Amino acid sequence: NNMPTLRNYHILISHSWTYSAQYNTVCSWFDNTAYFTWSNYSVCCNKPLDTKNDAELKEKLRNRISSASCIVVLAGMYATYSKWIDFEIETAQTMNTPIIGVKPWGQERIPLKIQNASCEMVGWNSASIINAVRKYAV
Repeated sequence: NNMPTLRNYHILISHSWTYSAQYNTVCSWFDNTAYFTWSNYSVCCNKPLDTKNDAELKEKLRNRISSASCIVVLAGMYATYSKWIDFEIETAQTMNTPIIGVKPWGQERIPLKIQNASCEMVGWNSASIINAVRKYAV
């Protein structure tokens, strides 16, 4: 049995809790892709980190980002106004964690800060996202 060992990608999906349907879609793409194994380092609305304040949340996010192979940022225009998405991008940049920007379905405009921070902006489909993770994940 000479099957190559599967790599487990540690992925943090940076997203707005208000738009959790997009987040759920990306998770299902990762879950349903053959020969692709991942661990979810994201903080999602149904399982917020148990923190008392912003400082504690930042600390926990920092720990997750430092353990992540890459950050996938859902580049909705709402991201322009999210201090948490900002924090995740800036933290990933200081840690040299690759950032993959994903253009949500049917969206023309992308926040500049995500374009500038990403190694690549990919379209709204599972193959593009998976290929980018395989290409850039550390």
